[in-house]
Amino acid sequence: MTASVALIPPFTREIAIQKVRMAEDGWNSRDPERVALAYTVDSRWRNRSEFVTGRDQIVEFLTRKWSRELEYRLIKEMWAFDANRIAVRFAYESHDALGDWFRSYGNENWEFDEKGLMKVRHASINDVPIKETDRMFHWPSGRRPDEHPGLSELGL
Repeated sequence: MTASVALIPPFTREIAIQKVRMAEDGWNSRDPERVALAYTVDSRWRNRSEFVTGRDQIVEFLTRKWSRELEYRLIKEMWAFDANRIAVRFAYESHDALGDWFRSYGNENWEFDEKGLMKVRHASINDVPIKETDRMFHWPSGRRPDEHPGLSELGL
């Protein structure tokens, strides 16, 4: 991201791609407080069958999520965009407390306010059990390295 590019609507393709990568980086931090700052104070979510409103509930939701989804690694890819909305597809890998691995596939629809904060997030997600040997997301905890393939390059 260059300092001269504001990541606010109306979005260009470049800005939309940067917003998606910033969201991926935030979620890969697994820091609920940090992630919540990317959303409006009254942000509304539908995540699977759970409905979340506001930053406090986002923090609570993410804290629960990452206490169950261990060694979480996420890749997001921009699918489409318009002036203040972005559609994203994603996959993440994690394991549960028993050591069973999963790859979760999903789509998100995002809507942003004029300051570039996300005010609406709709997520549909499916979990697929995988063997640990079938994992594809191998990088140290945190941000996905730039040289690591994205979803399309991985055939996902």
